[in-house]
Amino acid sequence: MRYYRQLKPIYAMSFDLDDTLYDNRPIIRQVEQGVVAWLHQQHPVTATQSPEWWQALKLSVADATPEVKHDVSEWRYQQIFQGLKLLGYDDLKAKQAAEQALSLVLDMRSDFEVPSTTHQVMASLAKKVPLIGITNGNVDAKRIGLSPYFQQVFRAGPDGRAKPYSDLFQQAQQVLNLPPQNILHVGDHLRTDVSGARNNGFMACWFNDQGRTLRHATKARVLPDIEIVELSELLELV
Repeated sequence: MRYYRQLKPIYAMSFDLDDTLYDNRPIIRQVEQGVVAWLHQQHPVTATQSPEWWQALKLSVADATPEVKHDVSEWRYQQIFQGLKLLGYDDLKAKQAAEQALSLVLDMRSDFEVPSTTHQVMASLAKKVPLIGITNGNVDAKRIGLSPYFQQVFRAGPDGRAKPYSDLFQQAQQVLNLPPQNILHVGDHLRTDVSGARNNGFMACWFNDQGRTLRHATKARVLPDIEIVELSELLELV
């Protein structure tokens, strides 16, 4: 555990989900592989374009409608919908296919086991202070078994703009009904979590389990209040 500032009393915590409470990287790789395989099988025309073409289309969708970047599910839907239209589908057929593909994505997205150590830490913390989930992703917290620890889980898109914007942090603070300076936000991302938390008055805990250093972190904008490498270290704080 490394301190960068003296902590104020912690009366509540908010948590990022992806890559903080579980390793999201292999999950996303499996989702990407699964949806591509499904599209190629069910809609072979999608295989006529390269992964680079599909990635460029995703970026162009965001350029045309920047707000879509705040909702990863809608962004995925629009990428597939627009891609199929460019490949010759009419609106109805493209809509049906995109909806089916998104349903598959959401199913695979939450088809994994959260580490038992995470459950142990979160169960212990929830007995001591109220907890809130704040995620830019589209995981189903109830399905993966994390929702019992949280008073509420806020998701970018349905609940507002993505971190580091203020929407989700402000809603968390309102639910907790506590001064933001007494809420510790825990997350792995230096911009969305650390900068987002600090810019909204929260204390920020950087979860750094990848051996990174602030000196070489390109996304570092502000110092966290504290840095940890294991979630269990949080138990020492409350």
